[in-house]
Amino acid sequence: MNEKVGAELRSQVRGEVIESGDARYDEARTVYNAMIDRRPAFVVRCTGVADVIAAVKAARAGGLNVAIRGGGHSVPGFGTADDAVVLDLGRMKGIRVDPAAKTVRAEGGCTWGDFNHATYAFGLATTGGIISTTGIAGLTLGGGIGYLTRGFGLTLDNLISADVVLADGSFVTASEHANADLFWALRGGGGNFGVVTNFEFRLHPVRDIVGGPMFFEVEDAPDVIRAYDAYITKAPRSLGAFFAWQIAPPLPFIPEDRHGDTFCALVACWAGPETEADKAIAPLREAADVVAEHVGRMPYPALNAAFDGLVPPGLQHYWKAVFVKELTDKAVDAHMAHGPKIPVMNSTMHIYPINGAVHDTAEDATAFGHRDAKYATVIAGMWPDPAENEANIKWVRDYYNALAPHSEKGGYVNFAAEDDTDRVGANYGKNYARLRGIKGKYDPGNLFRFNQNIAASA
Repeated sequence: MNEKVGAELRSQVRGEVIESGDARYDEARTVYNAMIDRRPAFVVRCTGVADVIAAVKAARAGGLNVAIRGGGHSVPGFGTADDAVVLDLGRMKGIRVDPAAKTVRAEGGCTWGDFNHATYAFGLATTGGIISTTGIAGLTLGGGIGYLTRGFGLTLDNLISADVVLADGSFVTASEHANADLFWALRGGGGNFGVVTNFEFRLHPVRDIVGGPMFFEVEDAPDVIRAYDAYITKAPRSLGAFFAWQIAPPLPFIPEDRHGDTFCALVACWAGPETEADKAIAPLREAADVVAEHVGRMPYPALNAAFDGLVPPGLQHYWKAVFVKELTDKAVDAHMAHGPKIPVMNSTMHIYPINGAVHDTAEDATAFGHRDAKYATVIAGMWPDPAENEANIKWVRDYYNALAPHSEKGGYVNFAAEDDTDRVGANYGKNYARLRGIKGKYDPGNLFRFNQNIAASA
């Protein structure tokens, strides 16, 4: 059967069709998380929508599942699967900015680095992620949390339309005015409904920002967390900021004798008038004595790429996530019990605010779950040595288990691990029942199952 699928792919697809035995196979099947080692039947490096349509039809006809790879950053490795057809969109990077309309169209293989480079030339941006090598597709479809969230909403709140190849190989455009149910589901429902080949986003005037990290002593973390929590509740929406644990890398602005020490940190991004930056950031800087900081004016894309060096391809990854409505004293105690035990420089824990503009949109307006939460928290275990897997996974799980009683039942799907598939309903909360119905309409056979998978309802 695979021979027939392979022949069909090679005859219908313009891009590369790679299978076991090909010299390119091991490189083509490799994904960002080095813990993932899967052997797909075929990796199709699509050059455009026609290749996606052909590959979906060939896979379906041959009884093979489909894994969708955009940026390839999926921590659970959903961009690949054993014996599946991998649709690798990494060659599909076309971007067209309309500066008059303040919109942009970007193909599904773009990363946030690609996207920000294109839009910065026009002094425009939209909510993106924290790492520039992350793909726009997965981040948008799961939600989209980043530095600009409080001012402009989630990435999916800025989505105007999406071109989608469905499970039967048909092509549709989804928007508020066409296939509105699909458009609703795509905004938070992940890759459950089809292959999104093109995204149209609303852009906002953002060029240079004032931001960067501030490091504080571990013992000051309770004061820093509480000051951050109190301020971000009422801070101007042009301010983005998150709390983190971080082992200090060997950077010039950190005292040399503190390299390798564990700190807590606040990372700020002021996207408003530069003359107001100091006033806007001051309550964060004054949370405790600052040990080191690197806050200043920079292009927005530079901040978006500032932490790329800590998370190169090839690390081991294991993450857990919770949504939080309130940082209680017991939650702070849990952070203090586990955060300072951060095992390696690559690993971290971030508390991202999802208030401000996120709360302007009704909870049921998109599929994104838990829009009423104040924070999305991620415990991101990332380390280079596979021999340390057990210890590092244990740190993530212990931290998560301590936070869970003080958090919502669900977590952000883009931060969820592969062993979180039993939490899918909780992750989507009140929107899950509607998502199940839409899954049944657009992908009743569950061709697109390599994701935080939604069970179809009849």
